[in-house]
Amino acid sequence: MKCSILSIIAVLIIAVSSANGFSLNTPKMALSGVAGGSSFVVSQRPQQQSSNKPQTRNGASSLQMGSMAKFGIFSPAVYAAKIVLGNDKLNKIRGKAISLHSQYIGDFCQWVGAYHMRTRLIKKAKTNGDTLGFLV
Repeated sequence: MKCSILSIIAVLIIAVSSANGFSLNTPKMALSGVAGGSSFVVSQRPQQQSSNKPQTRNGASSLQMGSMAKFGIFSPAVYAAKIVLGNDKLNKIRGKAISLHSQYIGDFCQWVGAYHMRTRLIKKAKTNGDTLGFLV
């Protein structure tokens, strides 16, 4: 019984990770084939915005979670944890991890003497977590 459950989880992880692994969904960075190389390397390059319109903000946070989160390298593990643990348990663990990480960032900023940088570093950690796929 345990072997069949583990094999089902393994198949789900493989299916999810191969669906969107390191592909780019934006047409502005469509480098592939002989000249383009790996799409993983391309996704790590700084992207240029082609529109000349300034972006308007409505006051809400520019980072979205849930369906707007990026698919990153850790996304298959998060999907597997959602299946195994359930959404409520995963959100409790995720909240505890974010709380501890924010506390350590604050302690580090206080130790260095740059407590005014705490908020910016926490926002940067959230952006990196989104890029890596922790927020799916």
